[in-house]
Amino acid sequence: MDIREMAIPDCYEITPKQYGDNRGIFFESYRFDRLQEIAGRRIDLRQVNTSVSKKGTVRGVHFADIPQGQAKYVFVTQGAVVDYAIDIRVGSSAYGTWDSSVLDDVDRRALFLSEGIGHCFVALTEKATVTYLVTDVYRPEREHGITPLDEQVALDLPFAREELLFSEKDAEAMTLDQAHEAHLLPTWDEARKLYASFASQ
Repeated sequence: MDIREMAIPDCYEITPKQYGDNRGIFFESYRFDRLQEIAGRRIDLRQVNTSVSKKGTVRGVHFADIPQGQAKYVFVTQGAVVDYAIDIRVGSSAYGTWDSSVLDDVDRRALFLSEGIGHCFVALTEKATVTYLVTDVYRPEREHGITPLDEQVALDLPFAREELLFSEKDAEAMTLDQAHEAHLLPTWDEARKLYASFASQ
Protein backbone atom coordinates (compact mmCIF):
# COMPACT_ATOMS: atom_id res chain seq x y z
CA MET A 1 0.00 0.00 0.00
CA ASP A 2 1.00 3.59 -0.57
CA ILE A 3 0.79 5.99 2.39
CA ARG A 4 1.19 9.75 2.07
CA GLU A 5 0.81 12.56 4.59
CA MET A 6 -1.96 14.98 3.75
CA ALA A 7 -1.74 18.78 3.80
CA ILE A 8 -2.99 18.57 7.40
CA PRO A 9 -0.14 17.35 9.67
CA ASP A 10 -0.70 13.95 11.32
CA CYS A 11 -3.28 12.86 8.73
CA TYR A 12 -2.54 10.21 6.11
CA GLU A 13 -4.12 8.91 2.91
CA ILE A 14 -3.67 5.17 2.37
CA THR A 15 -4.07 3.62 -1.08
CA PRO A 16 -4.02 -0.20 -1.13
CA LYS A 17 -2.61 -2.30 -3.93
CA GLN A 18 -5.42 -4.40 -5.37
CA TYR A 19 -4.88 -7.87 -6.80
CA GLY A 20 -7.50 -9.04 -9.28
CA ASP A 21 -8.26 -12.21 -11.20
CA ASN A 22 -11.31 -13.92 -12.66
CA ARG A 23 -12.70 -14.46 -9.12
CA GLY A 24 -12.60 -10.79 -8.10
CA ILE A 25 -10.07 -8.77 -6.13
CA PHE A 26 -8.04 -8.93 -2.91
CA PHE A 27 -6.37 -6.11 -1.00
CA GLU A 28 -5.16 -5.21 2.48
CA SER A 29 -7.50 -2.57 3.90
CA TYR A 30 -5.44 -1.98 7.04
CA ARG A 31 -1.84 -2.68 8.08
CA PHE A 32 -1.03 -1.51 11.61
CA ASP A 33 2.72 -1.90 11.13
CA ARG A 34 2.93 0.16 7.94
CA LEU A 35 0.79 2.96 9.34
CA GLN A 36 2.58 3.03 12.69
CA GLU A 37 5.94 3.19 10.92
CA ILE A 38 4.85 6.21 8.87
CA ALA A 39 2.99 7.96 11.69
CA GLY A 40 5.74 7.26 14.23
CA ARG A 41 3.34 6.16 16.96
CA ARG A 42 1.29 3.28 18.30
CA ILE A 43 -2.31 3.07 17.09
CA ASP A 44 -4.68 1.13 19.34
CA LEU A 45 -8.02 0.65 17.59
CA ARG A 46 -10.89 0.00 20.02
CA GLN A 47 -14.21 0.40 18.23
CA VAL A 48 -15.61 -0.01 14.70
CA ASN A 49 -18.49 2.18 13.49
CA THR A 50 -20.43 1.97 10.22
CA SER A 51 -22.76 4.54 8.67
CA VAL A 52 -24.98 4.21 5.58
CA SER A 53 -25.94 7.55 4.04
CA LYS A 54 -28.17 8.97 1.36
CA LYS A 55 -26.57 11.02 -1.41
CA GLY A 56 -25.90 14.54 -0.13
CA THR A 57 -25.75 13.53 3.54
CA VAL A 58 -23.22 15.53 5.57
CA ARG A 59 -21.78 13.99 8.75
CA GLY A 60 -19.58 16.29 10.81
CA VAL A 61 -17.54 18.27 11.53
CA HIS A 62 -16.93 16.10 14.63
CA PHE A 63 -14.08 15.92 17.14
CA ALA A 64 -13.38 14.64 20.66
CA ASP A 65 -11.65 16.17 23.68
CA ILE A 66 -7.92 15.60 24.18
CA PRO A 67 -7.00 13.53 26.09
CA GLN A 68 -8.09 10.81 25.20
CA GLY A 69 -9.28 12.02 21.85
CA GLN A 70 -10.34 9.69 19.06
CA ALA A 71 -8.17 8.98 16.03
CA LYS A 72 -10.02 7.53 13.03
CA TYR A 73 -9.18 5.15 10.20
CA VAL A 74 -11.92 5.74 7.62
CA PHE A 75 -12.80 3.85 4.43
CA VAL A 76 -15.79 3.13 2.18
CA THR A 77 -17.18 -0.34 1.45
CA GLN A 78 -19.97 0.80 -0.90
CA GLY A 79 -20.42 3.95 -2.95
CA ALA A 80 -18.35 7.11 -2.53
CA VAL A 81 -17.85 10.08 -0.21
CA VAL A 82 -15.63 13.12 -0.12
CA ASP A 83 -13.90 13.01 3.25
CA TYR A 84 -12.42 16.07 4.98
CA ALA A 85 -9.71 16.49 7.62
CA ILE A 86 -9.92 19.89 9.31
CA ASP A 87 -7.11 21.17 11.53
CA ILE A 88 -8.82 22.59 14.62
CA ARG A 89 -5.74 22.37 16.90
CA VAL A 90 -5.20 25.87 18.27
CA GLY A 91 -1.60 26.86 17.64
CA SER A 92 -1.12 24.61 14.61
CA SER A 93 0.41 26.27 11.55
CA ALA A 94 -2.48 24.71 9.58
CA TYR A 95 -5.20 25.83 12.02
CA GLY A 96 -8.53 26.43 10.29
CA THR A 97 -7.46 24.75 7.04
CA TRP A 98 -8.52 21.42 5.57
CA ASP A 99 -7.63 18.72 3.08
CA SER A 100 -9.88 16.13 1.48
CA SER A 101 -9.90 12.87 -0.42
CA VAL A 102 -12.54 10.91 -2.32
CA LEU A 103 -13.05 7.53 -0.67
CA ASP A 104 -14.89 4.97 -2.77
CA ASP A 105 -15.31 1.29 -3.63
CA VAL A 106 -13.07 1.58 -6.71
CA ASP A 107 -9.68 2.90 -5.53
CA ARG A 108 -10.55 1.84 -1.94
CA ARG A 109 -8.45 4.54 -0.29
CA ALA A 110 -8.59 5.13 3.45
CA LEU A 111 -7.76 8.11 5.67
CA PHE A 112 -6.10 8.09 9.08
CA LEU A 113 -6.89 11.21 11.12
CA SER A 114 -5.03 11.70 14.39
CA GLU A 115 -6.68 12.82 17.61
CA GLY A 116 -7.63 16.50 17.63
CA ILE A 117 -8.54 16.62 13.93
CA GLY A 118 -12.04 17.63 12.86
CA HIS A 119 -13.70 15.05 10.60
CA CYS A 120 -16.52 15.43 8.09
CA PHE A 121 -17.74 13.68 4.98
CA VAL A 122 -20.39 14.16 2.30
CA ALA A 123 -22.01 11.16 0.59
CA LEU A 124 -21.59 11.34 -3.19
CA THR A 125 -23.79 8.28 -3.89
CA GLU A 126 -26.88 6.60 -2.50
CA LYS A 127 -26.19 4.10 0.30
CA ALA A 128 -22.63 5.34 0.76
CA THR A 129 -21.29 2.98 3.43
CA VAL A 130 -18.47 4.32 5.57
CA THR A 131 -16.56 2.32 8.19
CA TYR A 132 -14.52 4.01 10.93
CA LEU A 133 -11.96 2.19 13.07
CA VAL A 134 -11.40 4.42 16.10
CA THR A 135 -8.98 4.53 19.02
CA ASP A 136 -11.54 5.07 21.76
CA VAL A 137 -15.13 4.09 22.44
CA TYR A 138 -17.87 6.65 21.94
CA ARG A 139 -18.04 9.08 24.86
CA PRO A 140 -20.89 11.52 24.16
CA GLU A 141 -19.89 13.90 26.95
CA ARG A 142 -16.51 14.43 25.24
CA GLU A 143 -17.80 14.78 21.66
CA HIS A 144 -18.26 18.16 19.94
CA GLY A 145 -19.11 19.58 16.56
CA ILE A 146 -18.45 22.50 14.24
CA THR A 147 -20.81 23.47 11.47
CA PRO A 148 -19.63 22.26 8.04
CA LEU A 149 -21.05 25.51 6.65
CA ASP A 150 -18.60 27.68 8.61
CA GLU A 151 -17.47 30.41 6.21
CA GLN A 152 -14.09 30.66 7.96
CA VAL A 153 -13.29 26.99 7.32
CA ALA A 154 -14.90 27.21 3.86
CA LEU A 155 -15.17 23.53 2.99
CA ASP A 156 -15.53 22.97 -0.76
CA LEU A 157 -18.78 21.00 -0.57
CA PRO A 158 -19.79 18.97 -3.65
CA PHE A 159 -23.46 19.99 -3.70
CA ALA A 160 -25.49 23.17 -3.32
CA ARG A 161 -26.74 23.99 0.21
CA GLU A 162 -30.32 22.98 -0.60
CA GLU A 163 -29.16 19.53 -1.76
CA LEU A 164 -27.38 18.70 1.51
CA LEU A 165 -28.85 16.64 4.35
CA PHE A 166 -27.82 17.38 7.95
CA SER A 167 -28.67 16.01 11.36
CA GLU A 168 -30.26 18.58 13.66
CA LYS A 169 -27.13 18.45 15.84
CA ASP A 170 -24.76 19.16 12.94
CA ALA A 171 -26.99 21.86 11.46
CA GLU A 172 -26.99 23.76 14.77
CA ALA A 173 -23.29 23.26 15.58
CA MET A 174 -20.97 26.13 16.50
CA THR A 175 -18.59 27.89 14.15
CA LEU A 176 -14.86 27.39 14.61
CA ASP A 177 -14.55 30.82 16.27
CA GLN A 178 -17.40 30.04 18.66
CA ALA A 179 -15.85 26.69 19.62
CA HIS A 180 -12.52 28.48 20.20
CA GLU A 181 -14.15 31.12 22.39
CA ALA A 182 -15.91 28.36 24.37
CA HIS A 183 -12.51 26.65 24.97
CA LEU A 184 -13.73 23.43 23.32
CA LEU A 185 -10.92 23.07 20.78
CA PRO A 186 -7.81 20.96 21.32
CA THR A 187 -4.45 22.72 21.22
CA TRP A 188 -1.40 21.91 19.15
CA ASP A 189 0.66 21.40 22.31
CA GLU A 190 -1.91 19.03 23.84
CA ALA A 191 -2.00 17.02 20.62
CA ARG A 192 1.79 16.80 20.32
CA LYS A 193 2.06 15.66 23.95
CA LEU A 194 -0.53 12.96 23.32
CA TYR A 195 1.16 11.73 20.12
CA ALA A 196 4.51 11.64 21.89
CA SER A 197 3.03 9.46 24.63
CA PHE A 198 1.94 6.95 21.98
CA ALA A 199 5.37 7.05 20.34
CA SER A 200 7.05 6.05 23.60
CA GLN A 201 4.84 3.00 24.17
